[in-house]
Amino acid sequence: MSEVTQILSAIEEGNPAAACDLLPLVYDELRKLAAAHLAHEKPGQTLQPTALVHEAYLRLLGDDASRRWDSRGHFFVAAAEAMRRIMVENARRKRTAKRGGGRHRVEIDVAELSDSTDDKLVALDDALTRLAEQDATKANLVRLRYFAGLTTREAAEMLGLSTATADRYWAYARAWLQHEMSVNRE
Repeated sequence: MSEVTQILSAIEEGNPAAACDLLPLVYDELRKLAAAHLAHEKPGQTLQPTALVHEAYLRLLGDDASRRWDSRGHFFVAAAEAMRRIMVENARRKRTAKRGGGRHRVEIDVAELSDSTDDKLVALDDALTRLAEQDATKANLVRLRYFAGLTTREAAEMLGLSTATADRYWAYARAWLQHEMSVNRE
């Protein structure tokens, strides 16, 4: 059993010091994943990797003492899901009229701005929710690959899958999500 899994077990048992012990072990890895994902966002992004990691960590280990973590992989799937939800909430919030609605932030140095990044993220979230209803494993694989920035091999290890199976699931999930997003865009 890894040190992370042992600490997660201690958290489940109600040890208040365990949550403090967990953050140093997973912080660098979570921050690296958040930074890698946010690097693909459009210029002018206001959400920073540190803020994303802190918010996700608080959601994972906040006041809810009923959380159960089966393994390190389970924790990182949950972390990827928390990051996904935060990013989607941020995208939806930026689309509201109060936050400027359809207007977009423009950087003076930026020649080309991707106007539809927030819309695509919301569409991806909606499609991913539908995929999770059909096949949770494939949805978790997408969360780990896309939102946590893991490789197929790393995500397969976290989910207890062979790399070949993860490759097949990844190909299927990408095609399925792409189809769902194109159908619902029309």
